[in-house]
Amino acid sequence: MNVANITAIAPTPPYKALIFDCDGTLADTLPVHFQTWSISLQAAGADISRDWYYQYCGTSAMEMLQLLKEAFGYQFNSEAVIAARQEHYHTLIHSIQEIQAVADIVRLHYGKTPMAVASGGERAVLEATLEAIKLRNFFDVVVSVNDVERGKPEPDIFLLASQRLGIAPEDCLIYEDSEGGLEAARRAGIRSIDVRVLWQSKS
Repeated sequence: MNVANITAIAPTPPYKALIFDCDGTLADTLPVHFQTWSISLQAAGADISRDWYYQYCGTSAMEMLQLLKEAFGYQFNSEAVIAARQEHYHTLIHSIQEIQAVADIVRLHYGKTPMAVASGGERAVLEATLEAIKLRNFFDVVVSVNDVERGKPEPDIFLLASQRLGIAPEDCLIYEDSEGGLEAARRAGIRSIDVRVLWQSKS
């Protein structure tokens, strides 16, 4: 347990529940996600740069692909690309690691504070990721993009997580790593902690 890192992202009272994004917050998945998106998109005649992906990775898969089409004029079947990407992801999931400082926050609050995961990822990928990093059983509620009509940066995912926890939004605290996720938290009226301070503290 790295006490210095935990201190950097320690939740500030008052709060009655904690809500965590998954990709890039609980799990160090972004390099693997980029790799699987690249492979799947190239097979469909499209391409994606690392910088572009990291800019939009906080949005839902369907929304991100629509933005890619609009930005570069690509034409491909989004559902087929998403399905292919899920298959590639499952072949690499053994390499996924937890983000220790955030996972330590989870372990410290387990059994004491209601906790949820609220991710813009698809349910199958989200559940597999949480199982891979051995954190699934720590959470009372898991909400994915499949549970709502609108993904981040809309507030729906976080509001549903709050509702299922039975805790008012203003009494929750969100851990996030993307601009889209932080905007979703703001729109939901929920305080947030940007875990990217962990990388900044290392530079």
